[in-house]
Amino acid sequence: MGLELAGEVEATGEEVKNFRRGDQVFAFTGFYFGAYAEYKCMAEDGAAKTDGLVTKKPENLSFREAAAVPSGGLTALGIIRKADIKKDQKVLIYGASGSIGTYAVQLAKVFGGRVTGVCSTSNLEMVSSLGADAVIDYTKEDFTKSGEKYDVIIDAVHKKSRAFCKRALKNGGVFLSAHSSTVPGLEDLIFLRELLEADKIRPVIDRCYPIEQVADAHRYVDQGRKKGNVVLTLD
Repeated sequence: MGLELAGEVEATGEEVKNFRRGDQVFAFTGFYFGAYAEYKCMAEDGAAKTDGLVTKKPENLSFREAAAVPSGGLTALGIIRKADIKKDQKVLIYGASGSIGTYAVQLAKVFGGRVTGVCSTSNLEMVSSLGADAVIDYTKEDFTKSGEKYDVIIDAVHKKSRAFCKRALKNGGVFLSAHSSTVPGLEDLIFLRELLEADKIRPVIDRCYPIEQVADAHRYVDQGRKKGNVVLTLD
């Protein structure tokens, strides 16, 4: 199990050029999973669908912080790029406080959007701190009935349909969900690293659990109330 990780290179093959023992890395393991293991073998220049993606860890992030980046960050980046956001376009992120949503808010700002984040009452301040220009509490307000129109609406938790959001979309507006992301490449993970090192985006971590409490971590995530990410540690 596990799609993302951060750690140190223990050993390399003879033909590996970009890594050496002791390098600090972070990675998206792809759908071969394995990130919960103590060791994970990965290809230097792999593909997301098969070998996974690995690159040097951002220097300004701890291992825990870096481990909370690849899955949500890459998914959000694929959605944001697909949305083709133009400067000052109005972008609404539904589910702005989750793993994908927290990155989507920040990346939409990086690409020039004017961002509105939709989340619950307890997460309004956190989403605002990520750079959202406005926040909406979905427990008190239906964004489709506010009269506001958006160029882009992103459902980061896959709970709304285009039909539901239609009233809030401008003519020709774009609706995308968490399932709309593209398959990432190594260049995408490197791009995220550059943004992290430039302090243009940051991970949000709700809780950390030791690997021995993995079942408790999954039970907490399954409640659907986490802020950003939950991290497992091997300390």
